[in-house]
Amino acid sequence: MARISAIRAAGGRIVIPASELTWRFVRSRGPGGQHVNRTSSKAIVHFHAAGSPSLPEDVRSRLLRQFRSRITAAGELVITSERFRDQSRNVEDCAEKLRGLIEAAAVPPRQRRATRPTRASVARNRLAKQRRSETKRLRRPPE
Repeated sequence: MARISAIRAAGGRIVIPASELTWRFVRSRGPGGQHVNRTSSKAIVHFHAAGSPSLPEDVRSRLLRQFRSRITAAGELVITSERFRDQSRNVEDCAEKLRGLIEAAAVPPRQRRATRPTRASVARNRLAKQRRSETKRLRRPPE
């Protein structure tokens, strides 16, 4: 198995030590003949994102929010890989996927700059409201 000592993300600013990762290996699905029935090449990594001391608080909150569909009720981020036939390459693929998720969460969202609607858009909205109002007025019974 490929030894992952640590996962570095965000330009080396965030380092996840291997002690925070829990690895499991199971049989992979798909074609492969007898080989697929004998080897546990699918890699599954569990990373306790909610309680990790390695993640800065802002990155942790964005990670938990952005990828909530991949996070268990216990706060663990679960990543799997079965792209390759050998276990070591799937371990590296899982590590790369985790690195990518952390990189995505490390980017702070851009601040929205308040803008005013253009005169043309205000006019379009007003015209649309007048048309809608006229349509509804014509549906009413005559007075």
